[in-house]
Amino acid sequence: MGKQDEAAVFIGIDLAWKTANPSGGAAIRDGRLVAHTGTLGSNDEIMAFIAEHLSPMGGAVVAVDAPLRVPNQTGRRPCDAALSAQWRRFHAGALPANRTRLAEAGVVRGEALVAALVARLRFAEASTIPRHSQARLVCEVFPHPAHIALFGLERILKYKRGSVSERRSELARYQTLLRGLRKASPALKGTGDLLVGVDVAGLRGRALKEHEDTLDALTCAYVAAYLWEHGPKAAISYGSLAEGSILVPVRK
Repeated sequence: MGKQDEAAVFIGIDLAWKTANPSGGAAIRDGRLVAHTGTLGSNDEIMAFIAEHLSPMGGAVVAVDAPLRVPNQTGRRPCDAALSAQWRRFHAGALPANRTRLAEAGVVRGEALVAALVARLRFAEASTIPRHSQARLVCEVFPHPAHIALFGLERILKYKRGSVSERRSELARYQTLLRGLRKASPALKGTGDLLVGVDVAGLRGRALKEHEDTLDALTCAYVAAYLWEHGPKAAISYGSLAEGSILVPVRK
């Protein structure tokens, strides 16, 4: 790998649909987790997190778990319907995204984030990730089907619903699976503090939700790295840039 390739950075954002709720962020550089948080607030804070980890040289992929383009006022996007048709049997269908549900003062948060990335940090919105691209690209991803694809699961990790003890159990399983990416392609190092150092048994309330958002952001960042390393053949692209698109790794 050349120096420019080594400078590529992969940033995952678990973007809350409403600005009042915190978002998660994670950054991977040179195969290592270099930053993670579950407490990002406004889009400006998210932009600052992204900008902090960019390199003047080399490419970047920002992968966001949230709708980034929502032209439909009601119903659901074609990408949501197509993804759900394929992944529903794994319990990994997408929630319907529309402007009535998402917009605040007429603005969809994901669209505003993409617009800021394009205008201020020279990103381009993408529905595919070229292998070893040196561009700055932003795409929409979805952790649930990504987990099915990357980890060979038969059902999603159910850490978002259920009792506190059930959520903790699934989050502990989630941590173990992410830790196993040390031996994946591409390998992910530097996760000990987050995945071994955090005992989910001691988390509850806001701390539990922040940890969940951080793990989802790490999934998004890893999916960005995975798609950059393996190229379009390793991904399914649902929808289109005009109507909304979601990238999911091909199931192994």
